Amino acid sequence: MFPTRLEIIPSEGIVEKVRAAVPLGTTLTITCLPHHGIGRTMRAAVELSRLGYRAVPHLAARALEDRSQLAGILRDCDGAGIREVFAVGGDTPRPAGPYGTSAELMEDIAQYSGGSIAVGVAGYPEGHPAVSGLDLLEDLLTKQHMASHVVTQMCFSAPKIVDFVALLRREGVDLPVWAGVAGAVPRTKLVSLATQIGVGTSLKFLSRKGPLARRLLSGDRYSPAPLVAGLAENQDRIAGIHLYTFNSLDAAAANQAAADHAAAPDALGTAPASA
Repeated sequence: MFPTRLEIIPSEGIVEKVRAAVPLGTTLTITCLPHHGIGRTMRAAVELSRLGYRAVPHLAARALEDRSQLAGILRDCDGAGIREVFAVGGDTPRPAGPYGTSAELMEDIAQYSGGSIAVGVAGYPEGHPAVSGLDLLEDLLTKQHMASHVVTQMCFSAPKIVDFVALLRREGVDLPVWAGVAGAVPRTKLVSLATQIGVGTSLKFLSRKGPLARRLLSGDRYSPAPLVAGLAENQDRIAGIHLYTFNSLDAAAANQAAADHAAAPDALGTAPASA
């Protein structure tokens, strides 16, 4: 059985949606989108943490205006009992302040927090459209001493995720890896999102006919269960499932149950080898 985290977007009313659909104690990671800003991410994270969820705000390096803003964020985290953040570079082309990369941000997080804040970082089994594979690997090697774990980009192929973990281990990155898995969403929305973020390669199964494609899609919706079942065959390499919910929180409990069932020992005998 895999531990599961839920990624949410801090849209209007998200706290009320979470309270209605997600059990207290669940780990929730809160994205930081350019048009929302870090302020909205932190407000949602603080409120959710105080309600009894384990909130993990995303901090985008290029969105931070100065070091005093970071210091204030870390004070807010401390006051709300938040002990973990997720550091990304951010999608804005130019930094708003002193941080151009997540590594630079992580250095100050470690200094200002005295090491009391765990920091997750991103991994890319299918690469990044703007960064070479070698540079991505060197970046992880450089900052792994400041990181607590890796979360992969949304991926749809168990072999790609497993191969990515094997590559990291061969190259000396020993951080736990959480597999980024899409929750149950309409297929048209899923294909659009995957194309935008550059993971179309592992979505080629959508155009294939056969038992695997039929299992991955139920009607017009994608199901994560077969992918998780494929990952479960290498459970010793995967720390857990990072579920991208797209704020479809009514389906979050079903997604978690499907992931738990797919990873359970009695489910492995019928699980496909890959997704």
